[in-house]
Amino acid sequence: MDNSVYTLYSKKLDRHYIGFTENLTQRVEFHLNDTQSRKFTYKTNEELIFTIECESKNQALSIKKHIKSMKSKIYLRNLLQYPEMKFKLLEKYKDAADFQSESR
Repeated sequence: MDNSVYTLYSKKLDRHYIGFTENLTQRVEFHLNDTQSRKFTYKTNEELIFTIECESKNQALSIKKHIKSMKSKIYLRNLLQYPEMKFKLLEKYKDAADFQSESR
């Protein structure tokens, strides 16, 4: 099981979709599957452009919330351009991962 935050990008709409999943491969296939043609993400021809592998679901959800709260295409572009930002996010929200492991 992998806890991942991911970003899909639609050139058609110049929009980003930020999501969380416990199975990245399965989730991306779901977004891109043409048998589900009513799905918004399929119709917009989105592609996976960014992922962050997290230690826990709590950490992943915290990072997803952080990225969404920025409400900025520039912030997303910076995440792509500067890989060290990914590591800073993982470190910043490490407590969320630690909290989950302590509560088990």
